[in-house]
Amino acid sequence: MARKPNYDFEKRKKEQDRKAKKDAKREERLARKRAGQDPDLVEEGEPAGGEAADVGEDTDDTITG
Repeated sequence: MARKPNYDFEKRKKEQDRKAKKDAKREERLARKRAGQDPDLVEEGEPAGGEAADVGEDTDDTITG
């Protein structure tokens, strides 16, 4: 008599493969973000170069009245 297929094992294997692929993709995205290569992944308000924007650089010490 033939053995009954173990679908639980196949399902678990698929889930593990999906998780591994998702984790690899996530790590790749994080690495690109850290390197500043992907401007879409950089948070808003921060330029793609990874440096903070210089706001208020015009620092003239004279008081106008």
